[in-house]
Amino acid sequence: MRTISGLAATAALAVVAVGTQAVGAAAGAAPASLETESTTYRVVDVITDADGTTHTRMVRSYEGLPVIGGDRVVHRGPAGAARGVSQTLETPLSLATTPLVAATSAATNALAKAPATRDITGAKEESSRLVVDATSGTGRLAWEVVSGGTQDDGTPSRLATYVDARTGKVLWREQQIETVDGSGQSLYSGTVPLQLTQSGSTYQLKDPTRGNTYTTDLNNKEDSLVCQIFGSGCKAGTLFTSPDTSFGNGATSSRESAAVDAQYGTNMTWDFYKTTYGRNGIFGDGSGSYNRVHYGNGYVNAFWDGTKMTYGDGDGTSYGPLVSLDVAGHEMSHGVTEHSANLTYDGESGGLNEATSDIFGTMVEFFAANPNDVGDYLIGEEFDLANHAGFRRMDNPAADGDSLNCWSSNAGNVDVHYSSGIGNHFFYLLAEGSGAKTINGVSYNSPTCNGSTVSGIGRDDAAKIWYRALTVYMTSSTDYHGARTASLNAARDLFTQGSVQYNAVATAWSAVGVS
Repeated sequence: MRTISGLAATAALAVVAVGTQAVGAAAGAAPASLETESTTYRVVDVITDADGTTHTRMVRSYEGLPVIGGDRVVHRGPAGAARGVSQTLETPLSLATTPLVAATSAATNALAKAPATRDITGAKEESSRLVVDATSGTGRLAWEVVSGGTQDDGTPSRLATYVDARTGKVLWREQQIETVDGSGQSLYSGTVPLQLTQSGSTYQLKDPTRGNTYTTDLNNKEDSLVCQIFGSGCKAGTLFTSPDTSFGNGATSSRESAAVDAQYGTNMTWDFYKTTYGRNGIFGDGSGSYNRVHYGNGYVNAFWDGTKMTYGDGDGTSYGPLVSLDVAGHEMSHGVTEHSANLTYDGESGGLNEATSDIFGTMVEFFAANPNDVGDYLIGEEFDLANHAGFRRMDNPAADGDSLNCWSSNAGNVDVHYSSGIGNHFFYLLAEGSGAKTINGVSYNSPTCNGSTVSGIGRDDAAKIWYRALTVYMTSSTDYHGARTASLNAARDLFTQGSVQYNAVATAWSAVGVS
C-alpha cells in the first residue's frame, strides 16, 4: 500500500476538501451555475492565495462526454463565500447525445482538404470520440477526430478536427503540436553552468536538481505517425554523455553545443518560474520534461508536444539551430499554459497561447541576464544568422509583414503565430510604454492603435499580472476581450482596483484595440 504521511497528507486532504467545497458551492456562484443532473465536474487544480482565497479549476462532463471549452475556475473567499466564476460556457447544457452522423462520415469530412489542412501531408485518422463542443459559449454534440501527418516545414502534425455530430459540418480545428516559427560551451549563451548526473565514469546531461530534466540527440531522425498522434513509441534519442564535466565547444562542429543551449534554456526557464512565481517546474509538481535536439534535416523550427521540447538545426545558412534561450522559454511555457488555462490552440485563444509563450520566453531571457544573449523583445534573434532580428518583435509586431498590432473582428481567423501580435503588443506597452526607446542596446518604437501615449509599469509587474491572469482567471476558450477582463482582475488582486498598474492594464488594452 502506498501512503501519504505527515504534512503531505494534510495538504492533499485540504486540496480535496477545497475542490469538493468549490464544486458544491458552484451552484451559488455568479454568473451562472450551469449545473444540471447530467453535468459533472473534476477538479484539476487549486490555487490558494495568502489570505485563504481559493481558485479551483475544474473540467466538465455532460452525460459522460467531455465538454470541450466547458472548463471553469470557481473563486471563493477565505470563509468560503462565492466570489464568481471564470468560464466561457454561458448557458446550461441541454442537448441530445445520440449522433446523427456516423464516426466514419465525420472522419471523412475531417480529412477533406481545407485551408487548415492543406499544408499537411500524409494525413490519416487515428482516433475519434464523441464530445460536447462548448467553445462557442453554447453546447453542441460533435465528433473529435484526431489525425496525424507532417506539416509543410517538417513539423509533426497532430490535428484535432471537431465535426458537428448532427450535420457533419467541420466546426473548427486545433493543431496540438505547438511550435515557434523560426526561433554550454553553448552556441548562443557562452560558457554556462550545468548540473550533471554521474554514472560510473561518465557524466550525463541530466539535471537532478530540476526534476531530472535531460537532453538527447535525435541524430537527425524524425518521429513516426504513431508518435505524432498518440505520443507513444516516440524516438527518445541518445542521452548526451561525456567522460568529463565539460560539454560542447561553442560551435556546431560539436553536436553537444546545441544540447548545452537546450539544457541551459530548460534550467533558466525552471529557475524563472520557481524564483518568480514559486512554480515547481512546467507541470507544477516538481517533475521534469526533456529536450531532443538535432531533429530532422534542415528543420527550421522547434515544438512542444505535451511532454518534451524538440529542436531543429535550422538550414545552416539563414538560420542556425533553434535552441536559443527565448525559444527554450517559449516552448516550456506552452507546457505551463497547458497545465493551467489550457488555452485552445486555435482562434483568438490560440493567439493568446502563442503570446503567452513569447511573453514568458522573453522574461526568461531577461531573467537569465546572460551577457552573450541579453534580454530583448525580439523572438529568435540569436539563430537568425542573416539579420539577427528574429522572427517576431513585441514592440511593433506588424513589422514582420504578417503579425497583428491591433485587434479586429478578424483576429480569430489569422494564424495563431500572427494573431499573437496583439497580446505581445499589449504586453510590451504595459511593460515599457509607447514611443522610441533603447533597451539593452536594442532600439524600439512602439505605436498605439488609438494614437494614445502609454506609460509602462515595468516588465516584472506586467509579467506578474499576466501569470496570475493565466493561472487564475483564463480558461481554455478565453479570447482577447476575456484576457482584458482576466488581466484587470489579476491587477486588482495584486495591486488593488484603481492602482497605477490596474489603470495601465486598461490603457494598454485600449491601445491595441481591445476596449
